[in-house]
Amino acid sequence: MTRWIISALIVCLISGMAFEIDGSNKPRSKQGTLIESANPMELMVYAGGTGIWEKGDSKSRDRENYLLKSAEDDARRTAVYFVILGGTTPLLTQAEEKLAFSEIQEPFFELENLRKFITWEGTELLKRTKREIKKKKKYELLIEKAFKVNREAIQEVLVARGVMKAGLVDEMGLPNIMVLPEVKKGKNPIDVLQSDPKLQHSATVIKEYLATKKYDVVLPEQMSTIADISAAQQSLGDVEEDYSYQLALSIGSDIYITFKTNVADDKFGTKKAIVNVNAYETTTSRLLGSATGYSPSTTDPELVLIENAVADGIDKVLSLVTAYWKEDIRNGLQYKVIVSISTDFDKDEVTDIQDVFAEILDQITKNERYKEVVATDQTLDYLIWVDNEKYAKPSKLARKFRKVFEQEYSDGVLREVNRTGKLLMFKVEME
Repeated sequence: MTRWIISALIVCLISGMAFEIDGSNKPRSKQGTLIESANPMELMVYAGGTGIWEKGDSKSRDRENYLLKSAEDDARRTAVYFVILGGTTPLLTQAEEKLAFSEIQEPFFELENLRKFITWEGTELLKRTKREIKKKKKYELLIEKAFKVNREAIQEVLVARGVMKAGLVDEMGLPNIMVLPEVKKGKNPIDVLQSDPKLQHSATVIKEYLATKKYDVVLPEQMSTIADISAAQQSLGDVEEDYSYQLALSIGSDIYITFKTNVADDKFGTKKAIVNVNAYETTTSRLLGSATGYSPSTTDPELVLIENAVADGIDKVLSLVTAYWKEDIRNGLQYKVIVSISTDFDKDEVTDIQDVFAEILDQITKNERYKEVVATDQTLDYLIWVDNEKYAKPSKLARKFRKVFEQEYSDGVLREVNRTGKLLMFKVEME
């Protein structure tokens, strides 16, 4: 009797495990495609769904309805999954975030829970394929449907569940972003912006979009601060001026976004807008991400088409920017430091000055993290990371540089030439 009871318990346990696996709330398909950013809050996605019917799930005459419901439920789960973990710009990008989410997936993907995330669902199936697996007496239905998913609502829940941090604002604030039209090097982006109404409209749409996301946005209207930066860059060599980079650096933006707008006729007698968007890290001008936004092909006015294309492109890039920012703030606050050394110093003195700055950076930087970009007899160019709390204001960092230099080197004086945003410029002169 005892043996029979134990055997029965094992069978029940195995059966229960099988039921739990088959009845999982996790999406089966996980196949999705981003179509567009409907607005700053919502994404339009095409999501795949896999429906499964096995003997015993329902009567054979109800099989088709059972399969369709199962596939549509899976497509709903996939649509939400895609926003969280799929595609090139998911909400979760950090390994610890993904691990935390894996622990709450079962309750998270309950259908009742998903209702607050899916704001619209298409009525038609974009794709439908059924197959029979005879050996297992099993049928599968593969479908694809269109959904609008509220990404902001998902993020709020993930923050509440402890999967994501409450926000970058609590740690350092969101990055300052400058918005400029894409121009060739040597061209003044302000002049280009002011002379093209379409670019002006695109810039305004981007600014409004970023403001909705609570980013600080700069749309510069004059070039008064460029002169000093141009002079500093010229000291690094005979290079063609990149005004977009210099302007972003001088104003103190963390990131600058450039865009290029085009509206063209298509073969159907309608028009389509295409917007190319690029995001750069200001201190290094490193490309963080690129995206192309498209509008639907319609007979709408060009400015309306541009709005649709801009919303699509900027949303894709912004996800990449957020991922970069979350990773970068772990290293500390980033500054660019340029030091000009007077020609009055001889070769040995220049070497001593270079060594002094290496010692200063070891003291000031967070975990001794800095990068020597340029080192010549007359110019030192560094990219440094410092403690967020100690040096949130560039004035504090500048004072620290002057104080430590005075302690370490008695044959010269460190003078501050310019301090704008994330750029500090010094000159070492004879005492």
